[in-house]
Amino acid sequence: MAFENIALGIFLLSQITVGMIGNSSILFYYIILKFTGKYLMPKDLIIEHLTFANSLFIISKGIPQTLSDYGYKNFLDDFGCKLIIYIYRITRGMSLYAMCLLSCFQAITISSRNSRWMMLKHRATKYLGPSCSLSWLVQLFLNILAAARVSGPSYNKNATNRMVHGYCSWFASGNVATALYLFLLCFSDGLCLGLMAYSSVSMVSILYRHKKQVKHIHSTQHFLKASPEDRATQMILILVCTFVLSYSFSSILVIFTTYSKYPMLWGISVFTFLEICFPIFCPFVLISNMKSRSKIFLPCFSKK
Repeated sequence: MAFENIALGIFLLSQITVGMIGNSSILFYYIILKFTGKYLMPKDLIIEHLTFANSLFIISKGIPQTLSDYGYKNFLDDFGCKLIIYIYRITRGMSLYAMCLLSCFQAITISSRNSRWMMLKHRATKYLGPSCSLSWLVQLFLNILAAARVSGPSYNKNATNRMVHGYCSWFASGNVATALYLFLLCFSDGLCLGLMAYSSVSMVSILYRHKKQVKHIHSTQHFLKASPEDRATQMILILVCTFVLSYSFSSILVIFTTYSKYPMLWGISVFTFLEICFPIFCPFVLISNMKSRSKIFLPCFSKK
C-alpha cells in the first residue's frame, strides 16, 4: 500500500467526518423542530431533502473510496457495487435538483412584490413537497442503467471491456446507447446548473439594487460589519461557486470512468474529494447564515 494512498485515505476520512457532522446537525435540528411542533418555512423542506441527499452522497461515495485507499479491494461483491453506485447516482442527482430548486425559490421570494410574482410564489410553495418527492422517483428510474453497468472488481465476463476502479468495475462501452444516455444525464445536469446560475445572478442583482436604495440607512449604522444584503449575496455566491465547481468535476469523473481504459486510482481519489466538496461544505454555510447557531443544538429553547 503506497504512502500517497494512506495519506489520501486519512484526508478523505477526516473530510467525511466533518461533512457528516455538519449534515447530521441540520437533520437533527429539523427533526427536533418537527417533534416540538414549530413552524417550518417552505425553503426548510428543500433544505431537508438537500441535507439528506448530501449525507447519503458522502457515505456512498466517500467511504468506499477511503476503504479502497487503505488497500481493501474486494470488500464489495457484485450486488454491493451495484447498490452503492446506484445510491451515489441517485443522491448526486437529487442534491443537484434540490440546490437548483432552492436557488429558484429564493429568487422568486425576493423578487418584486407584484401580483404575478406573489401568485407564482404561492403556487411554488404548494408544490414544493410533491416536487421533491417526484424528483426522488425520477432519479430512481433515471439511474437504473448506471447500476446495470457496474459489477464487483472480481467480475470475469467480458474482461476486455471491464475497467477496475478500486472497489468496483465498470463496463466500458462506446456505443450509441451509452452516448445517448450520457447526453441525457449531462443535459439534465446542465439544465439544473443553468437555472441555478440564472436565479443566483438574479438574486445578486436584486440585492445589489436594494442595497443602493437603502444605502443611506446602512451609512448611519457604522457598527455593522456587513449589511444583510452583503451577507446574503456572499452566501449565494459561495454556495453557487462551490456547487458548480464540485459538480463540474463530478461530471468529468462520470465521463472519465465511462470511456477511460487506463484508470489512475490516485487521480480517482482526488476527483472523489473534489466531488464531495459541496456536500461537506454546504451545511456549514447554511448553519452560519441561520439566525442563531445555538438553535442547531438547542431548538427547544429558542423563541418561535
